[in-house]
Amino acid sequence: MAKILPFTQQVSAKLGFERVKKRKKPEKDQLNLFSAGSRRILNLPNNLSPFEEALLLDERGDPKAADAYGKAIAEEDSIADAYCNLGILESQAGRTTKAFDSFTKALKHDPRHFESHYNLGNLYLEIGDFRLARTHYQIAAEIEPGFPNVYFNLGLVHAINEDFGAAVEALDKFKELVPKDEGNKADGLLLSLKQSLALKGKN
Repeated sequence: MAKILPFTQQVSAKLGFERVKKRKKPEKDQLNLFSAGSRRILNLPNNLSPFEEALLLDERGDPKAADAYGKAIAEEDSIADAYCNLGILESQAGRTTKAFDSFTKALKHDPRHFESHYNLGNLYLEIGDFRLARTHYQIAAEIEPGFPNVYFNLGLVHAINEDFGAAVEALDKFKELVPKDEGNKADGLLLSLKQSLALKGKN
């Protein structure tokens, strides 16, 4: 019997990589950038760590970001985070093997590094290794159960593997965690999965 959805074509619809970002400091620690009388801007020293400098370059799309992450790693500043973000840059440049290497090095330094597990899931999904993609998404969901994108991509993997019940469960979880308009991304896939389940039940 023909499948309702060619699920392998849905891989391009996955939700993308997750960059590690530095957590914001509480407002009470922030300095007033203006002097009380004249309202002139004060010159503050650059207190950014090597990782924060690399992240700033990365967010600006500066090609020097990769070298800056390398510097952060050499100086042992947020090593797992730096390897993870470097992995995203390698993947975006089409260097898949180097991306895998960076993400796995991040996990060597922090085996529960959420973003690295999630991003490895994305890479494995792209190359068609759905078993390893599922494994890394499941680990990521255990570490950060409130991150919705992992459930969307996990739903895709289950759908490709024709585990329609698990796919529906994952996509329903995605919809629970996002605003209604964002949850609409899953509706077409959910409808097809439920049709597939209904047909399976008739056989």
